[in-house]
Amino acid sequence: MGNPPSFIPINDLVMDNDIYPRSAIDHKRVRIFAENLRDGFEFEPIHVQLHPEEKGKCRILDGAHRWQAYKAVGGKEIPARIVNLDGHDPLLYAAKMAIGPRQLNEEECRDTARRAFQKNPRLTSMEIGKAIGRSRQAVDNYIKDLRAKNQMDLDLKLFRMSRLGIPQERIANRIGMDQKTIRSYLGKMPKLAFSLNSDLKRGFSVPQVAEKHGWPEPLVWSLALEGKEDLERFQDLKWGIRTWDLWNWNDCDRRFGDDWPGRIPAQLVAHILYFFSKQNDLVFDPMAGGGVVADTCLSLNRRCWSFDMKDMADARLEIETYYWDVNNLKWPVYGKTRPDVILFDPPYFSKKAEDYDENSISGLSWPLFQTRS
Repeated sequence: MGNPPSFIPINDLVMDNDIYPRSAIDHKRVRIFAENLRDGFEFEPIHVQLHPEEKGKCRILDGAHRWQAYKAVGGKEIPARIVNLDGHDPLLYAAKMAIGPRQLNEEECRDTARRAFQKNPRLTSMEIGKAIGRSRQAVDNYIKDLRAKNQMDLDLKLFRMSRLGIPQERIANRIGMDQKTIRSYLGKMPKLAFSLNSDLKRGFSVPQVAEKHGWPEPLVWSLALEGKEDLERFQDLKWGIRTWDLWNWNDCDRRFGDDWPGRIPAQLVAHILYFFSKQNDLVFDPMAGGGVVADTCLSLNRRCWSFDMKDMADARLEIETYYWDVNNLKWPVYGKTRPDVILFDPPYFSKKAEDYDENSISGLSWPLFQTRS
């Protein structure tokens, strides 16, 4: 994991607080180290990692106090060992190295455990505890609220993807779990909505229920509108049906979709779905952006497969990552299932045409796209 020690210029080292496990630098300790250096004492090499974002720089994994001491005495270089972490968490590595003459205190251990888990929820309490010198039970206590929130976030993502009709195999691939585990999770989904349905029956509004339970509003609408015909859904959503063929809206319905360049109104999507599809039809969105189509499909009981070249796994797991090669257009998923409606909506189709890459699907003319698709 480590290379032989070498001397690295002091100015090429960076103190990255994101991977530093202590609450602050102990300046008294720095002064003691500086005196040791003036007296000719030689310290062990510090541990550093090539900086992932700043070319030519290294960030300190272990030895921040020694580094500060070398700077205090006017040192130009410092003995250091460049460490290859091989995918290990740099914060936990730094915490493990800190278990020495001055161990992490209780608050530092708690903070390090929480930061590590927030960055990688797949870490076990045992893995974190081994790095910070605490028991598994102690780590469980440090992160129990984060773990509960993470579980709820996962449940909601699974629930959303399932209601959008995404096959279990693709859900498993997207989340990084085996299909058997996904099947087990989905079997528990009806219970997940029980308390929300109870509140809706008691007369609470959709926004109230969404805020109370921490659910996205479109997902709550999908529950509140179950069993209703399209026209009833439009009425409950306060969308009047426009039977003419020229549609204009002054603003987007902020309940559906995220802020996104070229965002289209959910009302527009809803009218397309109302006139050109029926409930449980499959809608295909090749340029999903902020997810307005998927959100609208939830409220109107349409399945929806969404794709975008930008990976938005954190915010929009239901939007799968796919880059369209205009020289070799291919269907992004395998299987015989074909959509009932395709919403081909390049962002700013003409307004920002000059900004499109020449190989971008956004730059295709309509006839060319229709010919190749």
